[in-house]
Amino acid sequence: MKKDYGAFIEDQMNLAPTGNGDLRGRSFAVKDIFAIKDHVSSAGNPDWLKTHQAAEADAPAVAVLRKNGALLRGVTVTDELMYSLKGDNIHFPPTINPAVPDAFTGGSSSGSAAAVAGGQVDFAIGTDTGGSVRIPSAYCGLFGIRPTHGAISLEGVIPLAPSFDTVGWMARCAKGLENIGSCLLPGQPLRSYTRFYVLQEAWDLIRDPSVRETLMDFIRKTCPAITSQPVPLPVSSLPEIAETFRIIQGTEAWQMHGAWIERTHPAFGRDIAGRFEAASRMTDHAQSEKAATVKAQFSQAMARMTQANGLILIPTTYGPAPKRVASFEESERVRSRTMQLTCIAGVSGLPQLTVPVPHLDGPIGLSFISGRGTDRQLLRWAAAHFAGTEGG
Repeated sequence: MKKDYGAFIEDQMNLAPTGNGDLRGRSFAVKDIFAIKDHVSSAGNPDWLKTHQAAEADAPAVAVLRKNGALLRGVTVTDELMYSLKGDNIHFPPTINPAVPDAFTGGSSSGSAAAVAGGQVDFAIGTDTGGSVRIPSAYCGLFGIRPTHGAISLEGVIPLAPSFDTVGWMARCAKGLENIGSCLLPGQPLRSYTRFYVLQEAWDLIRDPSVRETLMDFIRKTCPAITSQPVPLPVSSLPEIAETFRIIQGTEAWQMHGAWIERTHPAFGRDIAGRFEAASRMTDHAQSEKAATVKAQFSQAMARMTQANGLILIPTTYGPAPKRVASFEESERVRSRTMQLTCIAGVSGLPQLTVPVPHLDGPIGLSFISGRGTDRQLLRWAAAHFAGTEGG
């Protein structure tokens, strides 16, 4: 019997496939914000559960996976209203990181990551707004992808910040990640990568030399043919891009949920309550207009840099998963630093795939950012280069 990692809100739903496609014989889990027929999503908060109705149909992303032969095992824990990257929800028992049990799982797709890393399902889907698939994938030793913004329908998915929300997924091997993408993503031309970039500011964030050297050694061993060149972040700086993300995310999060919060007065954890309180005060139109301008300029510059044959290499996170004994203040500092890495793909809208890398203190992740609409090309490239790398 497999160990229980606290991954599921509702386990053993075991909803049968509705078709017999490429995912037959595979099982998957779903973050508790996707519509499942006759199920009420909680978005990680009991007050949300009490004030919302059961779905009339599966979300398209769920329906596609079932149509392709996958069995839906159950629904997994998420951080409250997806507004966290830690993987810790006061309303549920802790989700245990199978790779590092005394460390956080990472959020907000925490349960999805724990279920896959713990071998309870073959793969899982979640959402990634600010890193909510990429971070738990890295912390739990999984392959994970945030696709091009808008590439996969968000119908039937509870939103956080529509300018950044994406449907992402995670698996224990690169080939499995690709197989899921073949079902979820539209057909795209497949080309070869001929230009590889090391984004200098992103690597400069890594203060632990063992993390940096582990990642670089992994690149040398798994991708010996890659010749990369260091490049600066185009147009802006990482602090400005992170601030741009924070402003747009906060503004949209309050637009999405502010009325419900003021009407319901839900019980939130300290960090979630603080973020929504800050979001409620984001009323400076000049600030919002500047953020929108920076986002547009940065998206265009990153698209020019990558095009169809460029690949950018960055660390996925600031380091291994933070320990559960870390203080609230330290956890918030790690979140702030990590956001400077995850906001690059978030603000640019580009696809990012994270690959698990073993480290003495727990798994870390190496990420590849590709051009807009090159998701299947990125998945194919990763499957070819990391066939011998097993996560989980």
